Amino acid sequence: MENLQPGLIGESSQVVTDQLTAALYGSGLVPAFATPAMVALMENASVAAIQKHLGAGQTSVGVEVNVKHLAATPVGMRVRARSEVTAVDGRRVSFKVEAWDEREKIGEGTHQRVIVDDARFKERMAQKRSNV
Repeated sequence: MENLQPGLIGESSQVVTDQLTAALYGSGLVPAFATPAMVALMENASVAAIQKHLGAGQTSVGVEVNVKHLAATPVGMRVRARSEVTAVDGRRVSFKVEAWDEREKIGEGTHQRVIVDDARFKERMAQKRSNV
């Protein structure tokens, strides 16, 4: 984890399908790229920026997202997200995130992830499930 530092960059891209539209995602009624799908793309870019710099048995979990969805993207267009580490404070990592389609910038904002021990995280999830 000592290699985590501001300036690390990750990217993620995909083609917008019917399944990624607001109408089918359940986040609206329009046949355009859903905001939750854009957020997921931004989170994927953030994971890509830091995953190879984590220690053995470590992973990260998203804890905060603050984004603006600036423009609609139709089905069939490719969308791309870029994430840059802006700060590392202990286990908390902050990112600047942006997204574009083939024509324009469609989103921007910030994101935070926390580094966790993968086995411990899964154990806590199993305990939570068994207490239901």
